[in-house]
Amino acid sequence: MARHWWKALAILLLIYVIIAGFTIKIPIIGTNGQSSRGLFFHVPMWICMYTMFTISVVNSLLFLSKYDLKRDVYASSAARVGTFFGVLGFSTGSLWATYTWGGTLTDDPKQMCTAIAILIYMAYLVLRISIHDLDKRARISAVFNIFAFALLIPLTYIIPRMVDSLHPGSATTPGFASKDTDGGMKMVLYPAFIGWTLLSVWIYTLVVRYKKLELKNIFK
Repeated sequence: MARHWWKALAILLLIYVIIAGFTIKIPIIGTNGQSSRGLFFHVPMWICMYTMFTISVVNSLLFLSKYDLKRDVYASSAARVGTFFGVLGFSTGSLWATYTWGGTLTDDPKQMCTAIAILIYMAYLVLRISIHDLDKRARISAVFNIFAFALLIPLTYIIPRMVDSLHPGSATTPGFASKDTDGGMKMVLYPAFIGWTLLSVWIYTLVVRYKKLELKNIFK
């Protein structure tokens, strides 16, 4: 049981984040109003996504260097979980935009670039389904995964910061200043980063365990 302490920590942190996220007093930041509470759920989704996609691309690189099919399983499992949290991040962001930008889906560069990045990873998952030979699927999807990760950072971080956007942190819209996110918000936001990330790792381990049962001949 001692080795599962981090799972208990994840549960406790998320219970705290959910309760505190909806009940603590928060400062009114611009036109955000009470929708700023979305910060506790929206931003951590991206942290989870980046974490999983990083695990995925590292294992794809290791697969191409050693041709160990276990690495392909680790890479694909992390990509699935990362895409899931990417969709959650996009959904929570779109919900937030409904109240602050005047529309759920807009032509904002940040939103469009993020949607493209997530669609690329969805294409990766579809590609894997379409190839039935294990070795061929592993090789092709590993290369595609590296290509997807190479586009991820420019699409979700660099380009949106270089152009005009309604999203905080762009060329014309400043990000939240330290005076905006007061101590009370940080006391929820930082545990949210840890709690949601631990949850994503937990889900990842479950997906890997399922794949191990499915591919017993590889995981001997």
